[in-house]
Amino acid sequence: MNWRITLTLALLVGALVSGWSAWRQGDAQAALTTTDGRTDYLLRDFDLVALDAQGQEAFSVAAPRLLQTPGARSLEIETPVFHIPAEDGSGRWQVVSTTGWVSEDNEEVRLRGEVTATSPDAAPRPTTMRTEALDLYPQRNQAGTETAVVVTQPGTTMQGIGMRADLDSGRIELLSQVRFRNEHTPRR
Repeated sequence: MNWRITLTLALLVGALVSGWSAWRQGDAQAALTTTDGRTDYLLRDFDLVALDAQGQEAFSVAAPRLLQTPGARSLEIETPVFHIPAEDGSGRWQVVSTTGWVSEDNEEVRLRGEVTATSPDAAPRPTTMRTEALDLYPQRNQAGTETAVVVTQPGTTMQGIGMRADLDSGRIELLSQVRFRNEHTPRR
């Protein structure tokens, strides 16, 4: 075989491989810039009311910043304050955290960082839950976590790892390493 034909074939294969490699790197770079640096929209200092499938309020949220990333349709929120209405109309749970994430269908809310949930003012037993991570299911009025949690009610403090809570009934179940402290109050 002629050396010129061999050299031409080697150069052609080299050009094809380098062109394919550059094309693949360009696609990867384009995908990174669209999802990493851009949002579908950005809200500042907002109040938002999310509705369930029946058109009733699932929750409301106020925060200094909300963004939606392209294609994801989920929301990322900085320092949110959520209000979740009690099913019986007796008030609203207030839940605050450092960050929040809301699924596209508003079925799940993930709160992270210094999460505090406070029962409605009209609750028969005022309750406060503190944890670093809390998952809310506002349309079912349920919450849960797999992390350490402290639950306080008048006269009692409960601590544990993992929790399930029904916000309507006020039923709270700690899942493991449970410690309970009952503070005696003097009778009058």
